[in-house]
Amino acid sequence: MSPTGWLVLGLAVILVAGLPYWLPRTVIALRVRIFARVGGEEGVRAPGEEVPADEFKKVYGHPAADGRSRGAALSDLFWYWLSPGPEVHQEHLEPGPRYDDVARTTRQILAGLSRERWAELVGRCTRRVLDELDGHARVQQVRLRDLMMPVWAEVYYEVVFRAPCPRHVRDLITGNADDVVSALKCTRLRHMDRRARLTAHLRDRLAHDPPPGPLPATLTPREQAYYLQGTFFNTAVVQMSEAMAHLLLALATHRPVQDRLASGQEDPDFLDGVINETLQHFPLFGVAHRITSGEIPRDGRDPIPAGSVLLFNYPEYQGSGGDPFDPDRWLDPDTRPSAFIPFGVTANRPCPARGFAVLTMRVAAEEVLRRFRLDSSVEHTRSLPSRGPCLLVPRTGAEVRSRTRLAVMRLADSWEGVWRSLVQLALGSYMVWDARRQALCRNYFAASPGGSATSVPAGR
Repeated sequence: MSPTGWLVLGLAVILVAGLPYWLPRTVIALRVRIFARVGGEEGVRAPGEEVPADEFKKVYGHPAADGRSRGAALSDLFWYWLSPGPEVHQEHLEPGPRYDDVARTTRQILAGLSRERWAELVGRCTRRVLDELDGHARVQQVRLRDLMMPVWAEVYYEVVFRAPCPRHVRDLITGNADDVVSALKCTRLRHMDRRARLTAHLRDRLAHDPPPGPLPATLTPREQAYYLQGTFFNTAVVQMSEAMAHLLLALATHRPVQDRLASGQEDPDFLDGVINETLQHFPLFGVAHRITSGEIPRDGRDPIPAGSVLLFNYPEYQGSGGDPFDPDRWLDPDTRPSAFIPFGVTANRPCPARGFAVLTMRVAAEEVLRRFRLDSSVEHTRSLPSRGPCLLVPRTGAEVRSRTRLAVMRLADSWEGVWRSLVQLALGSYMVWDARRQALCRNYFAASPGGSATSVPAGR
């Protein structure tokens, strides 16, 4: 082979060997450009040139930043991903009597349990799911999101129906939630049949054995099933599973922090600090959009016009990932980050679970740490499309840290990222296009300008 041939071969080898380091980032940048082109160049970014970080909370909390779906092309995309029933999903209802009814019902259902009962329920469900793991005496590899999703399926079923969750219903809930979050992350196309099976079960259950708690009176029976599916068995299950996957992966990749917790000698507030630090680095929300119903005045700046689409970027506002992982800073009020909104802004649709989310995460984490040491070498990103590969090492055995196994895990995760990024590019581009083509949100409001309950159901 000529010197030129050897040079070309060498460059090709270097290029291929470096794929995990440059291709996923290149594809992500390309996806952003494609999504912006297909989705439309709309929106006022916050923080950004028009809304700096020091105005973020003020603008977010202004009464005029109250529109949720109507008037934003982005709504078509989120309605598409959250189907069926996005028209009655609490996060996507427009302000008004139906939103007030739905939000009030959610608060009543969640308030039906005291903090003590929440702790007992989460601990019991976590133990039951962990008991199902094969081979308690050996090291096993899991995907943390997959491990935790059945826990929250059982928890929220019992919260709603005040009865233990049958196994086949748990499978329906986890199948639905996994389909929603996989579509959101563009790792898989949505499969409406999986979601429809849960809808059918909920409609049958409401018709023959309704829950003892309240249901939104302004919704039809069909919409009540969609409400439960969207609020509790989509959003609640997905978000808590994601939160726990991030928390456990942070412990697996920061072994000294995990060892401090396992020692039993730490300040009881330290685990809460670990949870807060995790939510600071890996916020559950990416970008939340709101449509202004009126002008928002500002000191020394032009007002934000009515009809603007505000894009609130949580990771950018919190500066996520810019600092070392340091849970100790949460133990001192003087060192806690001020730009921290893990559950949204109180004045504008905050997460209904904000009052007990940290408590329940703490209980679930303690149950896992009581049984296992956690080890992982994978890349930890906010979107976590890998679902969090991790080794569970039983605490009943000898201390084991397989450098070879962790090295293989890291290598496999890197190359999975290459293939996964290409899949996300292809599937994400298609779903953005398909969402704009179906225009679920726009068609809904066009058919019923007031957004009445008689409109054609979205998402089919």
